[in-house]
This record gives sequence, C-alpha cells and structure tokens, in this order.
Amino acid sequence: MQGDPGDLLRDMFRAAITAAQPSGCIPQHLPPPPAGRLIVIGAGKASAEMARVVEANWPGDLGGLVVTRYGYAVPCQRIEIVEAAHPVPDAAGEAAARRMMKLVAGLRPDDLVLCLISGGGSALLPLPLAGITLADKQAVSRALLRCGTSISEINCVRRHLSAIKGGRLAAACHPAKVLTLLISDVPGDDPADIASGPTVGDRTSCADALAIIRRYQIDLPPAVRHVLESGAGESIKPDDPRLNKCVTKIIATPQMALESAAKIARNSGLTAHILGDALEGEARDLGKALGAIALQVAKRGQPFTPPCVLLSGGETTVTLRGDGRGGRNVEFLLSLASTLNGHPGIYALAGDTDGVDGVEEIAGALLRPDTLERAWALGINPREALDNNDAHSFFQALNDSLITGPTLTNVNDFRAILITGEA
Repeated sequence: MQGDPGDLLRDMFRAAITAAQPSGCIPQHLPPPPAGRLIVIGAGKASAEMARVVEANWPGDLGGLVVTRYGYAVPCQRIEIVEAAHPVPDAAGEAAARRMMKLVAGLRPDDLVLCLISGGGSALLPLPLAGITLADKQAVSRALLRCGTSISEINCVRRHLSAIKGGRLAAACHPAKVLTLLISDVPGDDPADIASGPTVGDRTSCADALAIIRRYQIDLPPAVRHVLESGAGESIKPDDPRLNKCVTKIIATPQMALESAAKIARNSGLTAHILGDALEGEARDLGKALGAIALQVAKRGQPFTPPCVLLSGGETTVTLRGDGRGGRNVEFLLSLASTLNGHPGIYALAGDTDGVDGVEEIAGALLRPDTLERAWALGINPREALDNNDAHSFFQALNDSLITGPTLTNVNDFRAILITGEA
C-alpha cells in the first residue's frame, strides 16, 4: 500500500456512495410506458435525485410529487419536489403526504404509479391516523430516537400510527399498477422497513408495536396508546387484494456499496474482508468489538493477515446519556479509538452514506493512530466526550470530521478499519 491511509479510506467511502447513486441504478429498472398515465411519487433522502433520473430517462409524459429532506432537493421539470424535516417529522412533510394520497386517488387499472423510496422516507411522510396529531407523532419519534431502539423497531411503531405507511399508500393506488424502486438503508434490506414500507404489506401488528413501547418504557400520548391498544392502527397485510398489482424492486443496497469499496482496497494492494452489511447494536459496543478484532489482526495475524481492511455496514444505535453532539458513526469511532489506544498500524473511517450522522450535517470522521494523543494535547478528554455523546465535537476539534454535503443517496452506515501491519 502506498500513500496516505486516510486518503485511501476516503476513496473507499466515495466509492461506496457512488455505487448507490440513482443515475447508475435507476435506468435499467424503468418499466415500459403504461397504456394509461404514469404518476411518480416517492420519499427519502435520495428520492429527488431518483426523480431527476426518471425524468431524464422517461420517453413520455409523467407527473408527480416527491418528498425529500431539507437541502436534498434537485431541479425537476415535471415532478414536484417538496422538502421536509428528518429525523423528526414536520408540518411540511404532513402536508406533502396528504397531497400524495389525493394524487393517487381515483386512478384507473391501466395507470402506473412509479414509487421512488429511499432511507429517510418514513420521517418525511408523517400522515397521522385519525385521532393522532403531528405533535403526537413528533413526541413518539423523539422518544424512540433517544432510547436506543433499532430502525426495525422504530419503523414497526411508525407503521401502526400512519395513514400512509405499512402498505396504505399502495392500497390507495388501487386499481392502478404500482412499481416501487427501493434504495435500501436498513439492515437485512426488508422492503417493509425501508421508509416503513408505504407500498409493501406489513406482517407486524399493533401488538408488536405495543411490545416495543413496553420494552423501552416509552410514555405514549393517550391518543397514540388508544390507536395501538384498540387495533385501529392495524396496517395492510401482504395478502390484501389491493396489493396484487404491486411489484417491488431493491435497486441499491449496503452490500453493493461495501463491494465497491472492497474493489478500491484491492486495487491498492490490500485484502478486503466484508464482515457484514447488517451489523447492529449500540455504537460504542460495536466499536469495542471491532476494535478487539482489529487488534487481533494487527498483533496475531488472526483471523486475517495484514495489510488488510475490514469493511462493514448496517445501522447501530445510540442510547443518549449526555447532551453532546452525537451521531452513531462518530460514537462508534470514538469507542474504537479507546479500544485501539493509539495502535500505530490501524486507521479507520465511519460515516453515513447520506452525508448526515445523527442530526449534524457531518457524515462521520476519520480515526488515525495519533487521534487520542492529539486530543489530549488539546485538553480534550476522550472518555468524557464519549460519556457525553459528544463525538462530533471531539473529531471537529481535531479537524478529522468527514463532510460530504448531500450525497443524494442513502445505503446506511459505512465502516472501514485499515490495518497496515506496522507494529
């Protein structure tokens, strides 16, 4: 391996993002023109770019509405792009969701709905069920985000409080055909979990959602509790006849991104090992675990021989204990740094492929062997930063933050640990 290890890690991260760009994965999945109308709808951090690619590659008439995160809009000529809040929903998202449901009402059997869904779509389509307010949904969202719930658990609850998720959007499109193109940001690539599955039948129940609420001891607004306990929030099931004309295709995944990064590593003379595309759990716990593996590789040549790179994806969680500027990727890195304790031959990068780690406009950070040493020299205590969930402040002070701006895609977290073999 030649050159700066940090530059190589950044190249791998860029390759992962490029592999999931809509321009490379949308065109080959576009359907033939329908006999009737084509309506394009969608939601997610990549949805506006997905819409632009559809416009550029569609030969006939089309129109529609897509919702994306603030700052992620791109210009489209025939598809309206609306921006809304993520990860806590807002009124702009609610208004857009209501308009979307009206847009697909009254379609005919020869019409086609092209639904463009990517990560973040769940928060961007906050259409509460009758009896629930947007404020109720915001309160539940904040509680779920704070207590360390997995993305699958969060989306299970969301599906049973929504008038558009959990297959309800697809049911509203009936009797038109529905083709959903998905960019996956969830461990396991389950379509029901990507943006809470607005066009996919849901196998979970209100009882499952209530079990999650009890598990994490979340205090629900009375109206929300009533919807779940009464069964009024039950979602659309996979065998519902209104979903018979729905087709779902996953066009980009975390695994594809990791494989592209592995190719960059191999071209630089490194052996690349993909440990998994769906690693979950507390970010700091995963940092300790992968740090221990990296040290075993560096010191013992087991289970891999250096020089090599360990790649992984998925979505960790952070249970907030402090009031710092968190982010699961940087929290993972800070925990990893403590485990590695300045080993001279190990570098790492972790970032969210959408360019936003937590609520900061920062994708992640870079970890070097001298990270802890430089922090102490600045009077920064790494343990205190970790205990306060303040890893963004930690890495920004070292000028090691990773800032990409909107990447226009989202295939979840990217982690790379480079082990050079130096003692």
